[in-house]
Amino acid sequence: MQNFLFTSPEKKLTCVYWRISAWIEDGCHVSETNSTHTVCSCEHLSTFALIMTVDQTLDSNPVVDVLNTIFVFIGLVFLTLAVMTFALCRRNPRVSNVSRLNLCVCLLLAQPLFLFTQSFLHLIRPNEVSCKVLAGILHFLFLCCFMWMSIEAVLLFLSVRKLKQVKPNDRAGLHWKLSLLIGYGIPLIIVGVSASVWPDGYGSHKCWLKTENGFVWSFLGPAYFILAGNTILFLTILITIHSTLKGAQSDVSKCKYTR
Repeated sequence: MQNFLFTSPEKKLTCVYWRISAWIEDGCHVSETNSTHTVCSCEHLSTFALIMTVDQTLDSNPVVDVLNTIFVFIGLVFLTLAVMTFALCRRNPRVSNVSRLNLCVCLLLAQPLFLFTQSFLHLIRPNEVSCKVLAGILHFLFLCCFMWMSIEAVLLFLSVRKLKQVKPNDRAGLHWKLSLLIGYGIPLIIVGVSASVWPDGYGSHKCWLKTENGFVWSFLGPAYFILAGNTILFLTILITIHSTLKGAQSDVSKCKYTR
C-alpha cells in the first residue's frame, strides 16, 4: 500500500488498519518514507490507513524532571542498601531473608530498566525486536516482584501461625531452593506461555504489553490475584497476632517472643 503525503520526514507516521471500532497497528509497518510519499507493508487484507502524529512535543516541567531524577536515585540507593543488609546481616537463624533479598534485587533491576526504556523510547521503539525483548524482561521482573511479595506474605503467615507452639530452634518457612524455584519459576512459566501463545503481544507503543486480545492480563491477572491473596493473609495475620497476645499475657517469655 502506498500513500502520497507531503510532510517533513521527522513527523511520525504509523500504518494501521480498521478493526471493529479502532485503528490497530499489529501486522503493519512503515517500509519506507520521505518528504513526498510513504510505503506501508501489511501481512493481511483489511481497510488500511496512514496516521501522522502532528505534534509529539509535550510540555515538561524542569523542576518535576529534576525531582523525579533525584527521588529515583534515592530509591535506588536505599534498594542497594537493603540488598546489602539482607545479604550480609543474618543474626537470627530462625529468620530467612531470601524473599526480601530477592524482592529488592528484582526491584533494583526492574525500576532502572523501566525508566531507561521510557526515557529512550524514541530510540528503542523503531527497533521492534529490542522493544519486544525489553517488554518481555520487564514482564518477567515485575512478575517476580509480585511473586516474592507473595512468598514473604506466606512465610510471615506461617511464622505467626506457629507462635503458640513455637520452640527455640524452630524455623518457619520454605527451603531457600524451593523459594527460588517458586519465585522465579512461576513468572518464567507465565512469560513463556504468554510469548508462545501470542508473540506479538509484546512491544506496544510504550514497549510494554499490548492491550489487544486481553494480553495485558498475563500481567494484571497474576498481580491482582497476588494482591488479593496478600490482603487476606494480612488480615489473618492481624487476627492471629491479636488472639495470641491476648492469650499470652500470663506467659512473659512467650509474650516477649510474640511481640
